[in-house]
Amino acid sequence: MYRELYGLTRKPFSKTPDPEFLYPSRQHAEALARLSHALEEREVAVLTGEIGAGKTTLSRALVDAFADRCRFSFVVNPALPPAQLLGAVAQGFGLAPGRRKADAFAAVAEHVARLDAEGSFAVVVVDEAQLLPGRAAFDELRLLTNLAADDRALVGLVLVGQPELRDRLHDRGGEAFAQRVGIAYHVGALDVEETGRYLAHRLAVAGREAPLFDAAAVAAIHRHAGGVPRRINQLAATALLEGFAREAEEIGAEVVEAVAADLVTHMGSPLRPR
Repeated sequence: MYRELYGLTRKPFSKTPDPEFLYPSRQHAEALARLSHALEEREVAVLTGEIGAGKTTLSRALVDAFADRCRFSFVVNPALPPAQLLGAVAQGFGLAPGRRKADAFAAVAEHVARLDAEGSFAVVVVDEAQLLPGRAAFDELRLLTNLAADDRALVGLVLVGQPELRDRLHDRGGEAFAQRVGIAYHVGALDVEETGRYLAHRLAVAGREAPLFDAAAVAAIHRHAGGVPRRINQLAATALLEGFAREAEEIGAEVVEAVAADLVTHMGSPLRPR
């Protein structure tokens, strides 16, 4: 609806975690570099961040970067009984999970050994890993790190979750698993300058090179969204609609303030209060 007015070829602030839109802030670039190093060295990696910080987008970018060398199994709902967790890993690789935990583990072990013989590397990515139900679940994942050849691991493991995942790894339930972690990184919020560059980056990917949000609008977006990318997207997308309705060629702070108030009042948005 607003694309023609603002010279866009696609939506710049979609809710989906599209790696093409990944803005390489200092923290996000560092996170991707560390995750990449973990896969290169076949180490266990843990990535944490607040809700909406861009963790899933980073994991998708990691998949794209290693698509020619790795085969991935995504576990997107880890809140499973421990006996079913290995079955979910097997299914992520396209394998039959089997009726027993031992069947699932045997299927995964055979699969990763075959991939290694073919020159590939198996990687398991557990999203929302803070939902892992307890020590037994961490122990099931730790079993995967035992799959190894003489000089190399046969399975890479990446846990992605909210900040409480770090607490889980330091309590009694996760400490044995934590000893296997080689790379850990926490993604924080963007500052106001990065917020401006983030907005410009996404607009450029969507086809617009000229600035659209003025400096006051950027500052307002950062203040309301707290520098969290998902909240920035929500606010910016709504601001484009409001700007279109006002026939505004540039988005100013008054537009941002209006849509922020509306989101908080009518939609229960988790934006920061003014």
